[in-house]
Amino acid sequence: MMHEFRRAKRRKASDTILVTDAMTERVIGRIGNVSETGMLLMASEPLVDDALYQLRFTLHDGGSGQVVDVGAHLLWMDRASAPALVWAGFRFIAVSEAQSRRLRAWIEAPGSHYE
Repeated sequence: MMHEFRRAKRRKASDTILVTDAMTERVIGRIGNVSETGMLLMASEPLVDDALYQLRFTLHDGGSGQVVDVGAHLLWMDRASAPALVWAGFRFIAVSEAQSRRLRAWIEAPGSHYE
């Protein structure tokens, strides 16, 4: 039997959710899963270990998309099985209360797939 030890629920991204570096306006990858406190990113652009990023992505809830802007700290990276891709773990360090509510609502929405 497997036990979940994470503090925050995570929702797996069933659709492609592209993540943009707000400083460069370049798409740096796509979300693997997201919680109120961080996310797993499949990065397609080079990232700097232990760096701070300003990231932007849009969560779709069946209707209109909700843009989310977060400050994030890159905690770790690991090579993915696909060439030139990297798994990256981010911790959110700057999230407004409104953005946090959007994330929580999206994560807890009916039909969500938790990891």
